[in-house]
Amino acid sequence: MAKVHAALHRRARQTQALRRRPGTTSRRGLENAPQLDRLIHERVRLGIVSALAVNESLSFHDLKRFLNTTDGNLSVHARKLEEAGYVACTKSFAGRVPRTAYRLTAAGRRALERYLDGMETVIRAARNHPA
Repeated sequence: MAKVHAALHRRARQTQALRRRPGTTSRRGLENAPQLDRLIHERVRLGIVSALAVNESLSFHDLKRFLNTTDGNLSVHARKLEEAGYVACTKSFAGRVPRTAYRLTAAGRRALERYLDGMETVIRAARNHPA
């Protein structure tokens, strides 16, 4: 525990030293990096959008199994994407069994493309940055 505390204390001192020096930044080389869409950036939501980008539509059950998440977690994240207009949700019944299907909207596809372009910019900057 003492080693962890000492390492955290060292890191805090290094961060404070960087902040004190004029012209330094903790983002090193990413000053002009694009702002990533935080709605898509979250792991489960990125998984939903990515899965729907390569499938015309997917059921709630398929997405849940693919992302290895709970009903509640998937439901909350899918609803956020739906509210943003990135995902469309269709509810129906097969006999007495409810069916929920999701598909990526045109706005969702454009948002994913912008997100991927931004990530490619960040990756190129990181690869070209001298260590």
